[in-house]
Formats: sequence, C-alpha cells, structure tokens
Amino acid sequence: MTDPGLLVADVPTLRSRLDAVGYLADDALATALLLAVRMRQPILLEGEPGVGKTEAARALAAALDTPLIRLQCYEGLSSAEALYEWNYPRQLLAIRLAESRGESLRDADLFSEDYLLPRPLLAAISHPGPRPAVLLIDEVDRADDEFEAFLLELLADAAVTIPELGTRTATVPPVAVLTSNRTRDLHDALKRRCLYHWIDYPDTERVAAIVSKRVPESARWLATRVARGVARLRARPDLTKPPGIAEAIDWASALHALGVSVLDTDASDRTLGAVLKYAEDLQTVRRAGLAELVEAEADSDA
Repeated sequence: MTDPGLLVADVPTLRSRLDAVGYLADDALATALLLAVRMRQPILLEGEPGVGKTEAARALAAALDTPLIRLQCYEGLSSAEALYEWNYPRQLLAIRLAESRGESLRDADLFSEDYLLPRPLLAAISHPGPRPAVLLIDEVDRADDEFEAFLLELLADAAVTIPELGTRTATVPPVAVLTSNRTRDLHDALKRRCLYHWIDYPDTERVAAIVSKRVPESARWLATRVARGVARLRARPDLTKPPGIAEAIDWASALHALGVSVLDTDASDRTLGAVLKYAEDLQTVRRAGLAELVEAEADSDA
C-alpha cells in the first residue's frame, strides 16, 4: 500500500500540483488538504455556494493522480443508494436458469459478490490502491439526519457494513472530502470525525487569476474586468443569489465566445444570464442599470 503521506512532500508541493491541474489554492486550504491526506482523516469543507469546494476535491484527486469517487447528496438519500445494490435482473435470470435445470438456490448463492453492484461509498472502500481514492461526499447538508448518522462508521473506521456479507474495511482508506453549503447545521458527531476548513470567497485579484487559469483563451484584461464586475454584483445586498467563482468563469467564457473586445453595457446585458441565475436578480440589476458598473470598470483601467 502506498503511504498517502508520501504522495506530497509539503504544502508548496501540493499547491504546485493543484495549480498544475487548474486549481489555485491558498496556503490555508492546501495545508488543510495536506493534513487530510497525511492524517488519513476526513475533511469537511464549508463555504458559500460557488467558492470551489467541489472543485477542491476534484483537483486533489487529479493532483494525487488517483480516482475521484463522488456521492451527490440529496434529501431522501438512503444508505442503500449510497452504499450498494443487488443486481436483481441477474439474480432473476439465475433463478430461472436454476429452475430450468431442476436446481435450487440458497440465499447465499444469490446474495454474493457475483451479484453485488457497488455504489460510491462501497466503491471507495473497495478501491484496491495502491493510492487512496478521493471520496467526495458532496453537499452532505442536503441529506437527512439518518444518512448523516450512517456515515459515522465510514468516517471513523473506513468501513461499511453489508447485512448479507458483513463488514468491509478498506485496505487503502480513501481520502474523504465532505462539502456543505450550510443549508442546515451538521451534527457534532460528524464534525468531530473530520478536519474542518472554511473556504471564503477570494479577493478580486485571485478571482481574476482563477478565471485566467480556467479560461486560458480569454485575455487578462477580460478576466480582470469579470472579477471586478462579479465583486460589485456580490456587494449588492438585494440579490437572491450573489455570483460565485463558477459564475465568474461562465461569464468570461460567454464573453470570449462572443468575441467581446470591449466590455460595455450591451455586452454585459447580453451575457448577464451567465453570471446571474435568478430572474429576480436579472431584473434587479437591469433596473439599476449597467452603465455605472461599466463606467467604473473603464475608469479603473484608465
């Protein structure tokens, strides 16, 4: 088994690897991720929507050159849906074949490895290595309390229990990354099992750097204008959903796709749906007018 602590020598090395796969992390986040890898302890990433929590897990998997196994949480998600399912069509076929031969099948014959279909949690536990998989449990705050409780065994012991087959313990424990938008408070029992890091919205200069990294074909001036524009939109107290980094990237991509050479009110208005995703927010910004925003941008570049 490869020691995950040996995969990255230090924080600067991890930052460099994350940068190489298109993710700009500061020292605090890189340190938190490095500790999760070295300590083999789950990490909970919280922050506003769109600050790059999910992308952090994706980038970590790419930086470690290991598979990313993602579980998207939602209300009503059950442990069975997240852990495993049985291949019922194949079981039914086996029963019919046995009947045609005059044979009988035991439950143990049907509920065996041959008919087991791993879902994300079991797939992460069963990953053979040599490097640990990155298990992304995305938006865990959207799941129910019961599912949160179910995760405790996995997070504490890198193990899961299948009633028909017993407990499975990981040979190569995954690097578990949980994300939360804080739509509800998570229980202390879950938090105690995790390292914790809050990802804040980055400053304008870093947003411009992220946009340039993710939309390399866009000009630097465009990335800077987009970052400043998104910062001004985020500063408005009357928006239902202030834009995040993902929207800044989308906006830069849309402007580049249109071949925009001057970011004026017309270009901003035509592409506003790339950065604001609620009709009420579009109406609010258009009623206020984009001229002041564009003029302020032009003055700042002068």
